[in-house]
Amino acid sequence: MAAKKETKPATEPASKSSRDEQIGYHKGSLAVLSKERQEMGRILGIVEQLMQMHVAALKEMGVDLEAEAEKLMGEAAPLAAPTKGPTKPKNKPPIEDIL
Repeated sequence: MAAKKETKPATEPASKSSRDEQIGYHKGSLAVLSKERQEMGRILGIVEQLMQMHVAALKEMGVDLEAEAEKLMGEAAPLAAPTKGPTKPKNKPPIEDIL
C-alpha cells in the first residue's frame, strides 16, 4: 500500500504540467488564429477596394453592371433548382471531423 501512495503524488505533477502544456498550446493556437483572421480581414478589404475600382472604371466606360447582372440572373433562374435555406457542400466534411 505504501507504494501506491508514493506513485499517486508523482503522477499529479506530471498531469499538472501536461494540463499546463495543453492550456499553453490552445492559447497559442488562438493567438495565431486571431492574427490569421485579422490578416484575412485586411486582404478582404484590399480585394473589395480593387473590385470597387473596377466597377468605377466600367461605369466611366458606360457599362451598366446592374443590367448585366439582372440579365445573367434571368438566364440562370430556370436552371437553378429552388432551395429552402442554406445548403451545405456535399463533399466537404464538417470541421469537427477534420479536427
